[in-house]
This record gives sequence, C-alpha cells and structure tokens, in this order.
Amino acid sequence: MAGWREVAAVAAGGVIGTGLRLTLDTVIPHTDTEFPLSTLLINVLGSLVLGVLVATVWRRAHTPNWLKVGLGTGTVGSFTTFSALIISLIAQAHNGLWMLAMLYLVSSLVLGFGAALLGLSLGRRPRPTPLEIDMVDE
Repeated sequence: MAGWREVAAVAAGGVIGTGLRLTLDTVIPHTDTEFPLSTLLINVLGSLVLGVLVATVWRRAHTPNWLKVGLGTGTVGSFTTFSALIISLIAQAHNGLWMLAMLYLVSSLVLGFGAALLGLSLGRRPRPTPLEIDMVDE
C-alpha cells in the first residue's frame, strides 16, 4: 500500500511531467491532420528516461520506493502519453490519413522500443573506477 511519501512523490512528479509535456506540445504544435511530432518525441524521450531509471536508480539496493514511484509513475508517467498517441491515431484515421496514422504508429513503437533499450544500455554501462595512486615518499 502506498504511504503519504509515495502519494506526495507521485503528485510532485506529476506536476513536473505534465509541465514538461505541455511545454513540448506548445513548442511543437500540430493539428489533427499533421504528424504529431511532439507526442512522438515525448513518448520516445520518456521511454529513454524510464530505461535509464530502471537500469540505474531501480537497481540500487537502498533506493526508496517513494523516489521510484515519484520519478517513474509521477514524472515519466505524466510526461508520456499513450492516450494522446491513440487519440492522434483515431483523428488521423477519421480524416482518411491512414498512411500517416500507420507511419506514426510504427514510428512510435520502433523508436519507443529503441529508446527504452538505449536507456537500459546506458544505465548499465560500467562506470569508471577512481584511479587510486599510492604516493611513496622517497
């Protein structure tokens, strides 16, 4: 069961994620008859970020659950938007833009999958160890 820390972390993350999403949607607007580039970028970037988080933060033994849900469910979950993807697909299909809808669907799946794999890979990349130099006085 989620405690107050988890609920607060998800709420705070939700404010951040939705703010970032609104910013990208405002900077890269689109109509129902245009390729929804902002939504594609949001979902691909979210896949990448979640992949990195899962491969790094989630794997740390002492990462508190409130941090995981705040970053994952709160921030990334509110930033990415499967529902907007589906609504864009329906709008394109309704307007007879089947090829655009298919291009968008395939792009979203392929790029999202690739971004998640890249994020996992980046998160698992070995970190350089600090060089220890033993100075000997002569």
